[in-house]
Amino acid sequence: MDQLGIIRYIETTFAGVNVVTGTEGIAAGDTFFFYDPDRTLEGKDQQPFATIVIKDYGEFDNASDLDRPGVFRLNIHVSKKTFAAQVGATGDHHDYTALDVLMPHPVYAPQFWICVLNPSESTFARLQPLLAEAYDRAAARLARRRRVADPQAG
Repeated sequence: MDQLGIIRYIETTFAGVNVVTGTEGIAAGDTFFFYDPDRTLEGKDQQPFATIVIKDYGEFDNASDLDRPGVFRLNIHVSKKTFAAQVGATGDHHDYTALDVLMPHPVYAPQFWICVLNPSESTFARLQPLLAEAYDRAAARLARRRRVADPQAG
């Protein structure tokens, strides 16, 4: 599965998704998927439920060796329960450079992010329910924030 196929799948499957591809700076070329049906979220209110990253971020995030030609990492923010069921404990050893292997995110595993480098079609099919969960969680998070901000609205 290539990056464009993943982007198309997310755009066409989930309503209210804002797809943002960085055009400059550190995020240039990386793609972020936000649940933002009104396209009004800014700054810290923007929390992606999935990302596609195409390069290393210095010493902060280089375990996947994304600077290899053609390598990208799909990252998905899942629940604690799903994280444990899919990839086990964050302390387990993983080869973060392995292609087409579901594993904890090398940096954001403690926040229950999972990842796959260059998922195959069959692996991507297994990821689709995880993307749906991440999307549903993002939609619920925004609904909660809106209820807190305006208790009369909900």
